[in-house]
Amino acid sequence: NQHGGPQNKNNQNFIDDRKDVFFYQSDAGHYIPRALLVDLEPRVVNKLIHQGPYRNLFNEENVFIAQDGGGAGNNWASGFRQGEQHHEKVLDMIDRESDNSDSLEGFVMCHSIAGGTGSGMGSYLLEALNDHFPKKLVQTYSVFPNWSQNQSDVVVQPYNSVLTLKRLTLNADAVVVLDNTALNRIAVDRLKIENPTVDQLNSLVATIMAASTTTLRYPGYMNNDLIGLLASLIPTPRCHFLMTGYTPLTIADYYQNTIPTSGGGGDATPTSQEAAVAAGGRASSNNKNTGRGGHSASVRKTTVLDVMRRLTQPDNIMVSADTRSPTSCYISILNIIQGNDVEPTQIHTALQRMRERQSIRFIPWGPASIQVALARKSPFLASTNKVSGFMLANHTSMAELFDRLLGQYDKIRRRNAFLDNYRREPMFKDNLDEFDSARETVQCLVDEYRACERKDYVDYDYASRSDSGGLE
Repeated sequence: NQHGGPQNKNNQNFIDDRKDVFFYQSDAGHYIPRALLVDLEPRVVNKLIHQGPYRNLFNEENVFIAQDGGGAGNNWASGFRQGEQHHEKVLDMIDRESDNSDSLEGFVMCHSIAGGTGSGMGSYLLEALNDHFPKKLVQTYSVFPNWSQNQSDVVVQPYNSVLTLKRLTLNADAVVVLDNTALNRIAVDRLKIENPTVDQLNSLVATIMAASTTTLRYPGYMNNDLIGLLASLIPTPRCHFLMTGYTPLTIADYYQNTIPTSGGGGDATPTSQEAAVAAGGRASSNNKNTGRGGHSASVRKTTVLDVMRRLTQPDNIMVSADTRSPTSCYISILNIIQGNDVEPTQIHTALQRMRERQSIRFIPWGPASIQVALARKSPFLASTNKVSGFMLANHTSMAELFDRLLGQYDKIRRRNAFLDNYRREPMFKDNLDEFDSARETVQCLVDEYRACERKDYVDYDYASRSDSGGLE
């Protein structure tokens, strides 16, 4: 609730507060998210809009649930087909919300890549947004599955993930990777939560999403629009998968942390830059509730230097990839430092100390620099730390995550296992070429990230990697 509740409608005296980026004001003076909630089965969305503290927050005209309510059955092809079936209704909702925006800059889609709705219908919506709004940015927050054998509950998640990754590669401008494996590790190892719940993991995700949009909602001199935020992080269009880090890490009980509203504004459910599409996205956990109470990683004193050092430590990075590998390197880094008493001189001193230590390895063919944006904290949220930091980074170790996914995919694909439900759908009725095309696209992505680690990347031959549905 970083913009206050209904009791704080007139809060212009605090700091520049751009609620209109993610909310619009109703005739009654309440703030309503510019968000669409889209799902093929009613359970999750109905829980959000009919129960709990945010039941009166969303515009019910912006909620789409398939009439039969049967879901996609963890089948990407079923989700994609149903996306086509409901194309007109969902696009009408997007058009209406877009037309109500003063200055539409782009879309943010929140979804999972392993199930059926978030992956299949999410893939269809990515293609539809590209066709319908060819000049607008599309950014996603994509939840990657937990690959641990004892926590994975969808046997076909490698198929769904590879098919979705093709669309994320070809149809999205930026993808913020939310890796369930890393989120579980952070909750267990860093926050000492033995069995993290879905709500606790979603609390981590909400923290990341809120931090990544801070400079849009509390604008300063830099990074105050979506293009400015992403342009410097993505020097080449295909390598647009971003990892995140946050410190100090804290996680509070979901129900104790939310503020009930009767239609007021809030940041509990992050939405889009101007209009959002949320397609079946949810962080997953198969663990049981461990009770209530807050958890935090032990950080007793925060300084700008300490926060910036911690942001690049593997323990605080929310992707299960080895950023300290001797060959991997950063393509770009953006740190958003939040604190009401932080001076620019502290930023310069911290950057100088980090350069002297040479602890961060950058690409050999581009500038080695950490960009830093200074943002003020929300006046509506109490914080125990004077300084907190968020990192958005483009790193070549992302290839490790995709390679692991391809390994899981190949295990079941070479046996043609679990394909019957896919063959029942129109896309795969005649052949399975789309699987091979998607795999080739992801392999091209892995190859390009690894090529980024070499000095000759500027001479990388895209054309030779664009066959069989590969990168274009």
